[in-house]
Amino acid sequence: MQTRHLLHLNDWAAADIAEILGMASRLKQNRFAYTATMQHKTMVMLFQKTSTRTRVSFETALTELGGHAIYLNWANSNFDLTRIEYEVGYLARNVSMIMARLKRHEDVLRMGVAADVPVINGCCNRFHPCQALADALTIQESRGQMQGARVCYVGVLNNVSNSLMAIAHAFDMHLTLVCPIVPDGVVDPVAKERLLQKGLLTETTRIKAAVREADFVYTDTWIDMEFFNNPAYEEMKSERIRQMLPYQLNAETLGGLDCKIMHDMPIHPGYEIDADLVYDPRSVIFQQAENRLHAQKAVILYLAGYRLADL
Repeated sequence: MQTRHLLHLNDWAAADIAEILGMASRLKQNRFAYTATMQHKTMVMLFQKTSTRTRVSFETALTELGGHAIYLNWANSNFDLTRIEYEVGYLARNVSMIMARLKRHEDVLRMGVAADVPVINGCCNRFHPCQALADALTIQESRGQMQGARVCYVGVLNNVSNSLMAIAHAFDMHLTLVCPIVPDGVVDPVAKERLLQKGLLTETTRIKAAVREADFVYTDTWIDMEFFNNPAYEEMKSERIRQMLPYQLNAETLGGLDCKIMHDMPIHPGYEIDADLVYDPRSVIFQQAENRLHAQKAVILYLAGYRLADL
């Protein structure tokens, strides 16, 4: 039987994603009721990128499910000294699952080929499937159902917006992309084409018109978190800020609108979002961040062979 991985959402059927979200809801309602499901199971968490939510949520998830998570820093391991396949082959003989937060999607794919245990993409330059599952859970909780929801993503087109396209396709949500900056090679053509074929994707730079039609307005950092405070990227950062400031979420942009405000964090107040909106009554940002834990618990159990009927 072929090992199932979560490398991106394009090859996951809507029914499978819905099953995971149903499990996430059950796990959230009964947070400490399943403490033996991953007993004697270990996950390696491999980090090449910086992290707060991914590390905390996955490590907490394994602990609360009765398992154990090992934090492995790419820079302090031997991954830079040899082939990824060799190191993954070794890890797979020791652990039940691997979560990898890497810089390049190509390396995530190589891990998936080499591992005979499930590999979870904890974020890469192309996709952020774990975040998209938490986003979907948040939309479902806020609205009652995802079908028909209108989501507006405002920011630089990136891994988050790619995974939002996949989620929108699975649940027939309309996605509007307000992305004045589209870095070369970032857009996922598969997710985009599938959403376009359903007539559920709009691309515009008219932010005020776009947010007026949205149930959820979502933003993200304009500069990759690894580069935000790096002096070597100061010129790029300054140019991004100049181009993107007209697209900041603030009281002027969202004034009087009945929409939910989303951000996948970390937040850079005064840049992509005004600080006053973080705790605005419309904000579901911290609910969205909390849902990383519950969605990732569900992913872990699903890849371990559990289903909603087992919980």
